[in-house]
Amino acid sequence: MNGAVDFLAGAELGTRVVVRTRIPGGYTDALGYLRSCDTTHCTVETKRGTLQLALAEVVAAKEVPPPPPPRPRRHVGDEPRP
Repeated sequence: MNGAVDFLAGAELGTRVVVRTRIPGGYTDALGYLRSCDTTHCTVETKRGTLQLALAEVVAAKEVPPPPPPRPRRHVGDEPRP
């Protein structure tokens, strides 16, 4: 195992993580919440859906802070902030 896989195996479910995996031609990142992890795969729930990632393809993983709060919406006619 590598350090990234060790991290995922020991991380508490629900932890917000970023996981980098190998894909043909390079790498890709999954940012979301760790939902499960076993000896071969981990599952990360992202904004675009739930991804099952093969641990054999994981090259990096770490915990990340919570997302920033949503910005307030500006409405037509609102004064710009100074």
